[in-house]
Amino acid sequence: MNTLTRRRVLQALAAVGGASILQVPAVRAATEELVVTTYGGSWEAFWRDTLMPDFTARTGIAPRVDTGLGRVYTTNMRAAGVENPPYSVVMTNEIFSTVLRAEGYFEEWDLSKVPNYADLYPVATRRAGAFGAVGMVSPIGIGYRTDMLSTRPTAWKDLWEIEEFRGQLGLYNIVNSAGKMFLMMTSKIFGADIYDIDTGFAKLTELGRVYQTDFNMSTAFAAGEIAIAPFDFGEIARLRSQGLPVDCIIPEEGMMMWDQTFSIARNLPNIDDAYAYVNYILSPEAQDLLMREFFVSPVNTKVQVPKDLLVDVPVTGAAMDSFIDWDWEWVNANTEELTRRWNEVFGA
Repeated sequence: MNTLTRRRVLQALAAVGGASILQVPAVRAATEELVVTTYGGSWEAFWRDTLMPDFTARTGIAPRVDTGLGRVYTTNMRAAGVENPPYSVVMTNEIFSTVLRAEGYFEEWDLSKVPNYADLYPVATRRAGAFGAVGMVSPIGIGYRTDMLSTRPTAWKDLWEIEEFRGQLGLYNIVNSAGKMFLMMTSKIFGADIYDIDTGFAKLTELGRVYQTDFNMSTAFAAGEIAIAPFDFGEIARLRSQGLPVDCIIPEEGMMMWDQTFSIARNLPNIDDAYAYVNYILSPEAQDLLMREFFVSPVNTKVQVPKDLLVDVPVTGAAMDSFIDWDWEWVNANTEELTRRWNEVFGA
């Protein structure tokens, strides 16, 4: 059954009580409600229309989807306290997961209840260990307008060394985790390591005029305000599908990524449902659905990216070892200084 047809079938089943029709366990009582998080917009639509109906059809569990952002989840978890979690499973960037994990809000996983964990690429588990796993990887390479540049970049160093790129560069600012990653990466490439920020900031001053954004790079790209930038491969795929002449490369020094870590809250009455959900998210079936919808790189080693998707999802297999590892604990402890110094270089 193709993806589109399957989606329609699942939507219909969910609307009319699909769990019983498919002869899977009855939907859990509201008192044991499983509350899972995602983001708004297209994320929420996909969770409600496709991912959760598929999960319910397979397990009989009908979660409630709550939307927000990492800062909101962190605030709400702290306000509720460890004993009364407002969410069952939190999906958010590792920069936020790091904080909540250190403060004791997340359950250490019984991995016997998450069999798909054993099939994950190392990048999905190296930060959270047994306290969670990255369920979505959005690789960030160098995106560029092929009609505006005659030189194809191959490395992050090219942003400094190729004169054609000067004045045409876009960067995510320090508010975005991609800005923090870019600083650490610059420090690593030109200095001793990711902590060598004196070298990092010195090199950033050499970039000259830079277009900054805290979220949306695509608008500036489409308008021709910039021609090259750190870019999510999935967003490049969407721009390409709209007819924009763009490409994205895997830099020689490694990649950044937007990660989505899935963590289970402590003190849940329905913890087995939470385990079922994270195991599903990490399954080949769910990873395939997420790959096709968001062009993310599957974190389960059993998922093969089909040939017709490789241009849009090129980071798979051995390339999954190319992501640079970041120290988010250090970043969070030094955010104020990093922000101040970044703004001294580029302006607020």
